[in-house]
Amino acid sequence: MFPILFQLGPIPIHTYGALIAIGFLICVNIVKRLSIHDKLPVEKMLDLTFWGLLLGFLGARILYIITRWSVFMEDPISMFKIWEGGLVFLGGPLMIVPVFYFYMKKHQLNFWRLSDVFFPGMVIGHAFGRLGCISAGCCYGRPTGSDWGFKFFSEQIDVSLRGVPLHPVQLYEASALMVLFFGLLWVWKNKKFDGQVILTYFMVYPIIRSVVETFRGDSIRGFVIEGVLSTSQFLSILIFIGATAAMYLRLKAVRKT
Repeated sequence: MFPILFQLGPIPIHTYGALIAIGFLICVNIVKRLSIHDKLPVEKMLDLTFWGLLLGFLGARILYIITRWSVFMEDPISMFKIWEGGLVFLGGPLMIVPVFYFYMKKHQLNFWRLSDVFFPGMVIGHAFGRLGCISAGCCYGRPTGSDWGFKFFSEQIDVSLRGVPLHPVQLYEASALMVLFFGLLWVWKNKKFDGQVILTYFMVYPIIRSVVETFRGDSIRGFVIEGVLSTSQFLSILIFIGATAAMYLRLKAVRKT
């Protein structure tokens, strides 16, 4: 669905890449505004945002490649064709968090406070990325069993599902992420302690992802329990448990002060 936004002479501008770029710019703008409001070092925050998004994108791409290793081994060059889509988003935050930790430790910055500023912006960037998935035809849903749904003809789609009405899971997740974005902004404005925003994200997003997974039609992420528990759902459970435990400990520490 609209994989090419427009042609710039002989160069095709892919819709997927354009939406990723728009999401990136909006994310940077949000991080800048929140940083100014919290009187944080804006230049360091923008540097961190740039590297965080870049490495997060890389982490999501690497995890996607791992899930389709046999396919990419047949055509290794396709690993670099990011304009065709192909990310497993959970690989992004899993790479971003340790990068943030070591960066902030090096520059003697508060990990929790700065992460609270970054994650709302990242969520809106993620939402635009999911819209990009619609244009690329990746991360598609299972058949709706009726006449309504998105029809794809991309090479990303399993041959048996091309032209079949599928659940618009990309739109489901993008919509949920928009709600999460505004929810995180509310938490940021009313938070009781540093770290509340990022921990809320890591508690809520795994739920969103796990629900969306039940409507997914592609199986490239693999399964921990075949046909029952996908790799993404398994990772979501672990992340949710870890974030819930961290939230409990942060709340306990705040109540002691």
